[in-house]
Order: sequence, then C-alpha cells, then structure tokens
Amino acid sequence: MDTAKLRGLGVAMVTPFSSNYQIDYPALDKLIEFLIGNGVNYLVVQGTTAETATLSDSEKRQLANYVVKKVNGRVPIVLGIGGNDTHKVIEAYAKFDLTGIDAILSVTPYYNKPTQKGIYLHFKTIAQNTHLPIIVYNVPGRTGVNMTAETTLKLAHEFQGKIVAVKEASGNLTQMGYILRDRPSNFLVLSGDDGLTLPQISMGADGVISVLGNCAPAKFSRMVNLALQGNFTDAAKLHLGLIELIDLLFVEGNPGGVKAALNALGLIENVLRLPLAPVSDSTYDKIKKEIEKL
Repeated sequence: MDTAKLRGLGVAMVTPFSSNYQIDYPALDKLIEFLIGNGVNYLVVQGTTAETATLSDSEKRQLANYVVKKVNGRVPIVLGIGGNDTHKVIEAYAKFDLTGIDAILSVTPYYNKPTQKGIYLHFKTIAQNTHLPIIVYNVPGRTGVNMTAETTLKLAHEFQGKIVAVKEASGNLTQMGYILRDRPSNFLVLSGDDGLTLPQISMGADGVISVLGNCAPAKFSRMVNLALQGNFTDAAKLHLGLIELIDLLFVEGNPGGVKAALNALGLIENVLRLPLAPVSDSTYDKIKKEIEKL
C-alpha cells in the first residue's frame, strides 16, 4: 500500500454498546459518519479503545465487515489483530475476511513478557504469514514489556514493505528519537499518545493513532495536519486548547473517558463491558463541560 495513507490522524474507534451490552450498530453508523465528516485520515477498528478483549470472534468478524461496508472506501481502514500467542494471531488473521482492510495493527505480546528476541521473532513470524502491511504497536503501559528502538528498527529494516510503521506509545521521546533518526525512508512513526502528538511531530513523526480523535476529530485533525505542514504556531494553539480534555479522557482509564465524551455529544450510550465501567459522575460532568467548549 501507499504508506502515505497512514499519515495524519487515525482514530482508534470505540465499539458502541446498547444497554443490553450488544454492539449498537446504529450508533456505530453515526460515529463513522461523524469521524469521516470531520476530516479523519483513516479508521482503526478493534484496537484497545474498541474493548476488543471483550468481543467474541464472531463479533469481531461481523464488526470488521460492517465497518468496511459502511466506509465503502472513503478512508483507509486498519484492523487490530494481535495477542500473546503468536500461533493464534496467525490463525486469527487466516480466519478474517480482510477484503477492504488496508493494514493490520498488531500489539506487542502482553502478560507473558517476552524478551526483545521473542518480540522480534513474534513479529517476524506474523510478517512471514500475512499479506497485508503491518503496523507494530508498542504500549508498555498495557503490555508490561517495552519494544526497544533497536528491535523496532531491526523489524523496520528487515521487513521493508511488510512492517510499514510503528505506533509508539511508550511516552519515551528519546526512544522515539532513535527510531526517527535511523528508520528506513518509507517507515512511518505514529504517536500513540494524544498529549505528545505535537512534540513528536515536531521531531519528525508522521501522525497519530488517537483516542481523542473519536470525540474531537475536527480540531485534532486540524492540529495534526497543521503540525505536519510545519505550522507549529497555529498547531500549538489548538493543542493547548485540547490538553484538559485529553487529560480528562484518561483520568479514569480508556475508553471510559472517551465513551463519556461521545455520550455527551449524543452519539453513543455510555455503556462499557465488564471489567470496564463508566467514569464517575464528577468526571463525566468535567468531560461534558470540555466537550461543550468545542
């Protein structure tokens, strides 16, 4: 694929649920139209923000197919397929109808804490058994293991054209700096931290896969694209206007915060599947006030 399609603002979409905890497809329709209509560059389906860990295999397949049909080629679609059992990740990939999917987002193995060699071999095996481009996803705060710059760069150089990007959510600007300095020319570096997106783009990052983009797509998309154009003065004004909302979205965890924001916008019900729960009333009220400012 043309990796330029993955520059800018990608949104890690929530999965709307109705009060009976089933996927709310009418709300999903509204969310998709809201995001595309407000200028997002691409959609990421079944990432962490989608509560993918609580979706059954059949729900995952139905949800992905539904989004592909609804989007109908208007923006690229990235599908999350990852796990901590390499063989099962490959099996999951083989079972999906990937028609209309442009790339795969695959997280570093969680819980079992592999070494850097294990992480490398995990992604090498996936790359050798898939045909779609892969975005590797480093989020040590969730997985319990950090993929070092050295490992990321080894994968980027050895699997050029197959492993095409990293979503770097370590929060470590020095680590990201090494990746940016030594990456292949066609390898994208994407922020995984909304609050760090502007400084990371100033270092050379290519965009963000965002939680905030669900509920503030127009302003955040404009901020990201102004920054990519080198207009950091105007981008900073937008960034500073969004930092309180960004903070609130994560104060009681993701996606509880962003689902509260989307509920305040009238797009979805404020329903999460256990073990996640809605944010407290006080946090909801603060989020609603910030949304009203937008």
